[in-house]
Amino acid sequence: MKKDKKTYHHGNLAESLLDAVDEIATRFGLEAVTLRACAKLIGVSPSSAFRHYADKRSLLTAFATRALHELSTAMTSAKNTDNPDSSDDAFTRVGLAYVKFALDKPAFFRAMWSEETLYTSEENYLKAASQLSAHLKDGFGDTLQDNDPDDLSSKELLAWSAVHGLANLFVDGPVGKNASKEVKLEMAREMIVAAAPALTAPE
Repeated sequence: MKKDKKTYHHGNLAESLLDAVDEIATRFGLEAVTLRACAKLIGVSPSSAFRHYADKRSLLTAFATRALHELSTAMTSAKNTDNPDSSDDAFTRVGLAYVKFALDKPAFFRAMWSEETLYTSEENYLKAASQLSAHLKDGFGDTLQDNDPDDLSSKELLAWSAVHGLANLFVDGPVGKNASKEVKLEMAREMIVAAAPALTAPE
């Protein structure tokens, strides 16, 4: 639905354009995103959009930057929030947060590492990527024993590969087709729990 232009005054337009990217990319794929389409969706002129983002690539770079920040926040929140109604440990919660992010925000998930469509040397993108990388290298969100926070250990790499791979299979692959989000998260939980003994055992 076309939105009122007045909603986007006072410095909100840049973020509103990113919301439009999310809506278009979720429905039609990242390749369907254009600055003009995003401007039309939120009811502003293309010239207004171009004042914030020089081209589609800069728009998608800002979108990917937001995605990286949001995933970092989700992982940190999951690690620090213990649900009294759940027996999940911190490692399971962080892994599930990663998969849940992909299920809830598939366009963000696809955009984060879509380097062929991004300005990967852009300062804000690099900072966001480094922040997420730090979470992954620091004991997978500080849930695994970590002897070197500046590098991915084999266990950290295995943990990341497992949750990212399953998330990708859910979002763009054959796993869990037509299954509900709850069913997919339970599948993810079972996988993470199965992997935990090898990953969480002291070295």
